[in-house]
Amino acid sequence: MTWWEAVVLGLVQGLTEFLPVSSSAHLRIVGELLGGGDPGAAFTAITQIGTETAVLLYFRRDIARICVAWWQALRGDHGDGWRARMGQADPDARMAWWIALGSVPIVVLGLAFEDSIKGPFRNLYLVALSLAVFAVALGVADRAGAKRRRLDELTPRHAVLFGFAQAMALVPGVSRSGGTITAGLLMGYTREAAARYSFLLAIPAVLGSGLQQLVTSIGDFGEPGTPGLGATVLATAIAFVVGYLVIIAFLRIVSAYSYQPFVLYRIGLATVVVVLLWLGVLEPFGSTTG
Repeated sequence: MTWWEAVVLGLVQGLTEFLPVSSSAHLRIVGELLGGGDPGAAFTAITQIGTETAVLLYFRRDIARICVAWWQALRGDHGDGWRARMGQADPDARMAWWIALGSVPIVVLGLAFEDSIKGPFRNLYLVALSLAVFAVALGVADRAGAKRRRLDELTPRHAVLFGFAQAMALVPGVSRSGGTITAGLLMGYTREAAARYSFLLAIPAVLGSGLQQLVTSIGDFGEPGTPGLGATVLATAIAFVVGYLVIIAFLRIVSAYSYQPFVLYRIGLATVVVVLLWLGVLEPFGSTTG
């Protein structure tokens, strides 16, 4: 991977991570169009550390408040009963538990399907299908959802359903934010509530995946078939800066507008990918970047 390819992929990661368009699909497609092949699941996971660091920075006050409230409830400040320790009296303390509960599905399924995530799931025909199918799902949810529930109305059942929706993004093309936002809209949450929970829910799962990939891949950087460490760090840094700006813009957009433009974009991208596959410009299983 050259330096300019790293810059482009970092921009792509930062621009698409928080939008319901699938950043992993874009990295998969753009990486091959650049001529370097599939950047790989490890490169994708590591660059997501940059965008999730942007989430930590943007939501730092919310995260600090949630962590403090959780600790206060856990140590019994609101009562000694288990309900009090679970945050019955404090929505911020409950949110900490719901984030933990919602993170379980992607951890379990990520470990169970690790080989598929790095191989068959990256088939561009499957990516195109996922882009199109979940575009329709997002469009239906945006039109049919009641959009009345606030984030402090989150329940354990809904937290788990959000978690399974996030886990579907293990397949490139689904979109982690798109999956969780679609689920939230179908369960009656407002656009902003679904988007904010999507950001918070991603923190443990995406950071954990990225750090795990970093630790296990640290000795492989620069080897044939892998991107270099310097290129990966550069892409991650760019993803952080761009991602932070996208968070600001996205939360403002979803408060006032529908998701229809993202639905149309996903369908258009899926169509372009299929055409490029038929023309031989893209290969279903591109070689891993070198």
